[in-house]
Amino acid sequence: MPHSIRPGDLLAGRYRLVDLLSESGSGRFWRAHDRILERHVALHVIAADDPRSEGLLRAARRSATVLDPHILRVLDAEEVDGLCYVVNEWGTGTSLDIMLGAGGVLSPRRAAWIVAEVGAAATVAHGAGVAHGRLNPENVLVDLHGSIRVIGWCVDAALHGNPDPRVEDDVDDLAGLLYAALTGRWAGASDSAVPSAPREHGRVLRPRQVRAGIPRPLDVLCDEVLDLSGRGRGLRAPESARGLTAALEDFVGDPAGIPESLVERLVSRGSGPVRFSAVPELGLRPADEPEVEPTRVVRAEDLPRDEPTTAVPDDPTVAVPLGEAPAPDPDPDPEPTQAQPDEPTQVTALDPDSEADPEPDPDAGAEPGPAASDIDRPTEAALPSFSDPEDPEDRDGREGRSQRPVPGPPPPPLEEPAARPLFAPEPPDGAPARRPRPGAASSTGAGDYWPWDTGTGHGTGHAGADTGTGAFGSMTHTGSGVLDEGVGVDDDQVPGRSTFRLAALLLAGVLLVVAVAVAFNLGRGRTPLGSVPEDEASSTPSSSASASATPEPLTGLSATDLDPQAEPPEENPELTGNAVDGDPATSWRTNTYNQDLGPAGLKTGVGLVVDLGSPAEVRSVELDLVGEGSQVELYVTEEAPTAVADLEPVADVTAGTAESIELEEAVAGRYVTIWFTSLPDVGDGFRGEVSEIRVLG
Repeated sequence: MPHSIRPGDLLAGRYRLVDLLSESGSGRFWRAHDRILERHVALHVIAADDPRSEGLLRAARRSATVLDPHILRVLDAEEVDGLCYVVNEWGTGTSLDIMLGAGGVLSPRRAAWIVAEVGAAATVAHGAGVAHGRLNPENVLVDLHGSIRVIGWCVDAALHGNPDPRVEDDVDDLAGLLYAALTGRWAGASDSAVPSAPREHGRVLRPRQVRAGIPRPLDVLCDEVLDLSGRGRGLRAPESARGLTAALEDFVGDPAGIPESLVERLVSRGSGPVRFSAVPELGLRPADEPEVEPTRVVRAEDLPRDEPTTAVPDDPTVAVPLGEAPAPDPDPDPEPTQAQPDEPTQVTALDPDSEADPEPDPDAGAEPGPAASDIDRPTEAALPSFSDPEDPEDRDGREGRSQRPVPGPPPPPLEEPAARPLFAPEPPDGAPARRPRPGAASSTGAGDYWPWDTGTGHGTGHAGADTGTGAFGSMTHTGSGVLDEGVGVDDDQVPGRSTFRLAALLLAGVLLVVAVAVAFNLGRGRTPLGSVPEDEASSTPSSSASASATPEPLTGLSATDLDPQAEPPEENPELTGNAVDGDPATSWRTNTYNQDLGPAGLKTGVGLVVDLGSPAEVRSVELDLVGEGSQVELYVTEEAPTAVADLEPVADVTAGTAESIELEEAVAGRYVTIWFTSLPDVGDGFRGEVSEIRVLG
């Protein structure tokens, strides 16, 4: 490469070199300025006779065929003046390696979202047959808007001697990006400046072994793609960028707010904007208003006689420059003055050179002088004055300010209340001292009284009726036992009568409801209280008696193996009959696996399907197993199952050598499936074994 290339040189008559960003061997990476389009670009430059030049131009042409907003596009590629160069879009932001080094690892959702965005770009590029070749943290950029941009697609790998990268390496690098974002360590297929992932016994540790708190789905995803455990890729390991991206998008869910949060993690290379605290807008003047010299309001009589004044007629105050106004006479004991509540508050300009504010003459009126009103300075209201405005000393404005209102004479003493007797006086002429009953009609002085009666308690017989005055006043007791009210009595004035009426109405309502309920129960053939008659109850078999019946073992059982994830789908079918033959010495067993079953294993489970011969109610299942620690799920179905993914287990237990699985409620069905999701460790692997199965119903 020519040694004359340096900042400021013009390449191909168009690109002005600005900053040398990195240098690898004889290759250099520049920030340049495109003089034609007036924008910054990224420029990869090597010598034209470099062995990598042909592969670099070929990689640039392939990269230019990929159009994705996440990829910084190739804009130009050429050989000129002994140089081979490739021009890419310029991206402004922070690369992932710098972000991790400056701010530490990312949260799981942020990390998964970043890698999912890179995976989306890789899905588009791999669909066109173009791989990146070096998807390391240095080539992943978070721009100023929180978007993800990928640097040097296919071109960066060619500069590092790999002009034909493989798609499989990109998938490993995507998992490495996730590993790096979660732990701050690099475990991908390409090289990177990020520190390598820690190892133990020659193997890279899983993310959860490096940093606590990493969600298990992300840990399993890194383990399966990178094969950290050395067991080979699992069946569910994504084989493409599309599958890995889909898994990460499912984990992230709604990505709202993640790009904005990543902007806060950007590393600034210069000083950012300076933010000043808010300044209160006091005493601010419009730009077009002339500046006014600070003034102070004083009385005209205090000015020297040889100086002209600008006082308004009938206004003894005037505004003068601060440097020319005489200082007011000091008061012996200055106190805050207050105004009458009905008078407007006097506002005066503050004088920074005086300790006390001069006060205008109260006789001058409420309107200030024109010069004082034009002063554009902070103002404050004087305290209200409670002095007498008619006091001549107060008009002078000096001695009257220290006076306080004189309280008036105290009110006259209260008059003695008139004497009142302790007891009510005796009524004149021997009349009773009780009030008459409301509405009572009496022709004599005795009359009817409420609530007591002083009348005679006898009555006179007349026409078969008994009348008299007693506790019920002038009510008439007829021979029929009905009480007829006296003439002119107001029922609402009798205490307690409204309460009695309300209680009677409520009682009538309750009786009506009870009568309706009894009639309804009798119409259904029940007793008045709604219970079943004894003759019907004795004829109906007791459900509780049937429920309490002792379960009995079912006979005529047959068994088949269930292994939907095997190829072919079978698991020692020749031994299945040993599990239901009644002989504990014979058994059915699974294959021996190098790793346990489950989500992280080769299979999610294997099992046996027991055919009861006909539908029956299953209450419990007894298992005789070889080895402890099996995780067993129990299913009861009407049809023979081909898989259990869509079924709901009726029991899930960790079984010992002899396990009795009791169901909370009897379940009807013909087929009972014993599904192993975890197998005992037998030393050389994992294997499950069943010697006998008994189904009780």
